[in-house]
Amino acid sequence: MPETYLPRLKTAYDQQIVPKLVQQFGYTNRMAVPRLDKIVLNMGIGEGVSDQKKVTAAANDLTLIAGQKAVVTRSRKAISNFKLRENLPIGAKVTLRSHRMFDFVDRLVNIALPRVRDFRGLNPKSFDGNGNYTMGIREHIIFPEIDFDKVEDVWGMDIVVCTTARTDDEARALLAAFNFPFRQ
Repeated sequence: MPETYLPRLKTAYDQQIVPKLVQQFGYTNRMAVPRLDKIVLNMGIGEGVSDQKKVTAAANDLTLIAGQKAVVTRSRKAISNFKLRENLPIGAKVTLRSHRMFDFVDRLVNIALPRVRDFRGLNPKSFDGNGNYTMGIREHIIFPEIDFDKVEDVWGMDIVVCTTARTDDEARALLAAFNFPFRQ
């Protein structure tokens, strides 16, 4: 990306969200204001044990969604009940930071989440106690980069939003300022 490119949400964070959070929580230093650190997208493919092509297809779909190459995750140890051997590909993940992270949040909030069937809002209790938020999506086809006609299988995915907030209230205020649609 060229150096002059600045995501829309990054400028909104600098100009509107930071002053709002300073006023709300009374920070004395601008650097104390919580910010987005990274976003981790993860797809676990259970059928990957029997068919490794599905893991490759999932990694390709995740690459399209994230705009960054996904890494295939492998099993750490063998579990005979799941017919799982050590070092088999079982999923894909990608970590987004900086501009790609802000672009992904923009697409997630404004395009993908409104396309979820029977969507009533995100769970406001899915914080981990340290300011990180986790959500699960049942269908990865809600993203506009994925072509319905070419998709053979529909997978779910986990999205972890890591922030520098110290408490869940600060993180909730930060994500609400980014227009995350929390349930009331």
